[in-house]
Amino acid sequence: MKAKLLLFGIIVLGFSLCLFAQTDDELIAKGDVLYAEMTDMATAQEALEYYRKAMGIAENRYEALWKISRQLYFIGVHNEKKKEKKTIFSQGVYNAERAIELEPEKVDGYYWRGVNNGKFGEAKGILKSLALVKPIKRDMNKVLELDENYKDGGADRVLGRVYFKLPGMAGGSKKKSLEHLERSKELGPEDALTRVYLGETLLAMKEIEKSKEELEYVLNIEDDDRWITDIKESKETARELLKHKKFRKK
Repeated sequence: MKAKLLLFGIIVLGFSLCLFAQTDDELIAKGDVLYAEMTDMATAQEALEYYRKAMGIAENRYEALWKISRQLYFIGVHNEKKKEKKTIFSQGVYNAERAIELEPEKVDGYYWRGVNNGKFGEAKGILKSLALVKPIKRDMNKVLELDENYKDGGADRVLGRVYFKLPGMAGGSKKKSLEHLERSKELGPEDALTRVYLGETLLAMKEIEKSKEELEYVLNIEDDDRWITDIKESKETARELLKHKKFRKK
């Protein structure tokens, strides 16, 4: 009798495990749902855990790896502790590199390695991270080669920002910044971050009316608190930029 009960228990347990077992595709799909709607760190961390679980059981880990890198980027951006930011972004770079090793002709790994490197550099300080400029440019140029439309002109957006932030002696150029951001705008005209970056570059070039037009466009975008849209943060930046004294001159 005990043997029969034990056997029955094993069968029930095995059946239960089958019911609750999840494939890597199912785990990634759950992570994607959370990623698309995330407005806080708890949701972002939960999505990250799904991607990490998927990576642990997947035969082809490429998708899980680049999505881990993407998730770490957003977590790092919204983390307020500078030391933690650097660690998070460096992990983002590492996971993207592993993705690139698996699929060297797919775009995702290059893009997310580049943006994580960019944010890692910002956390260190521009002058301390000049060595990262060439790798970031290489990654973004690879993205342009593979798919210039990726992330609504994301590679041109990144390059435009790099050229804006760099000092002239290190290769910075407002003209090149403008060229890349205008191209990014063509590819993703509704992207709030592109428009606010473009507005800031135009302001630096004393194109006051054009700058104002871009920044006011951002302020008129429908509100959206999701991290993946950058709308909330872009609006805050646009409001600050519009306080610049150049806009008060007649």
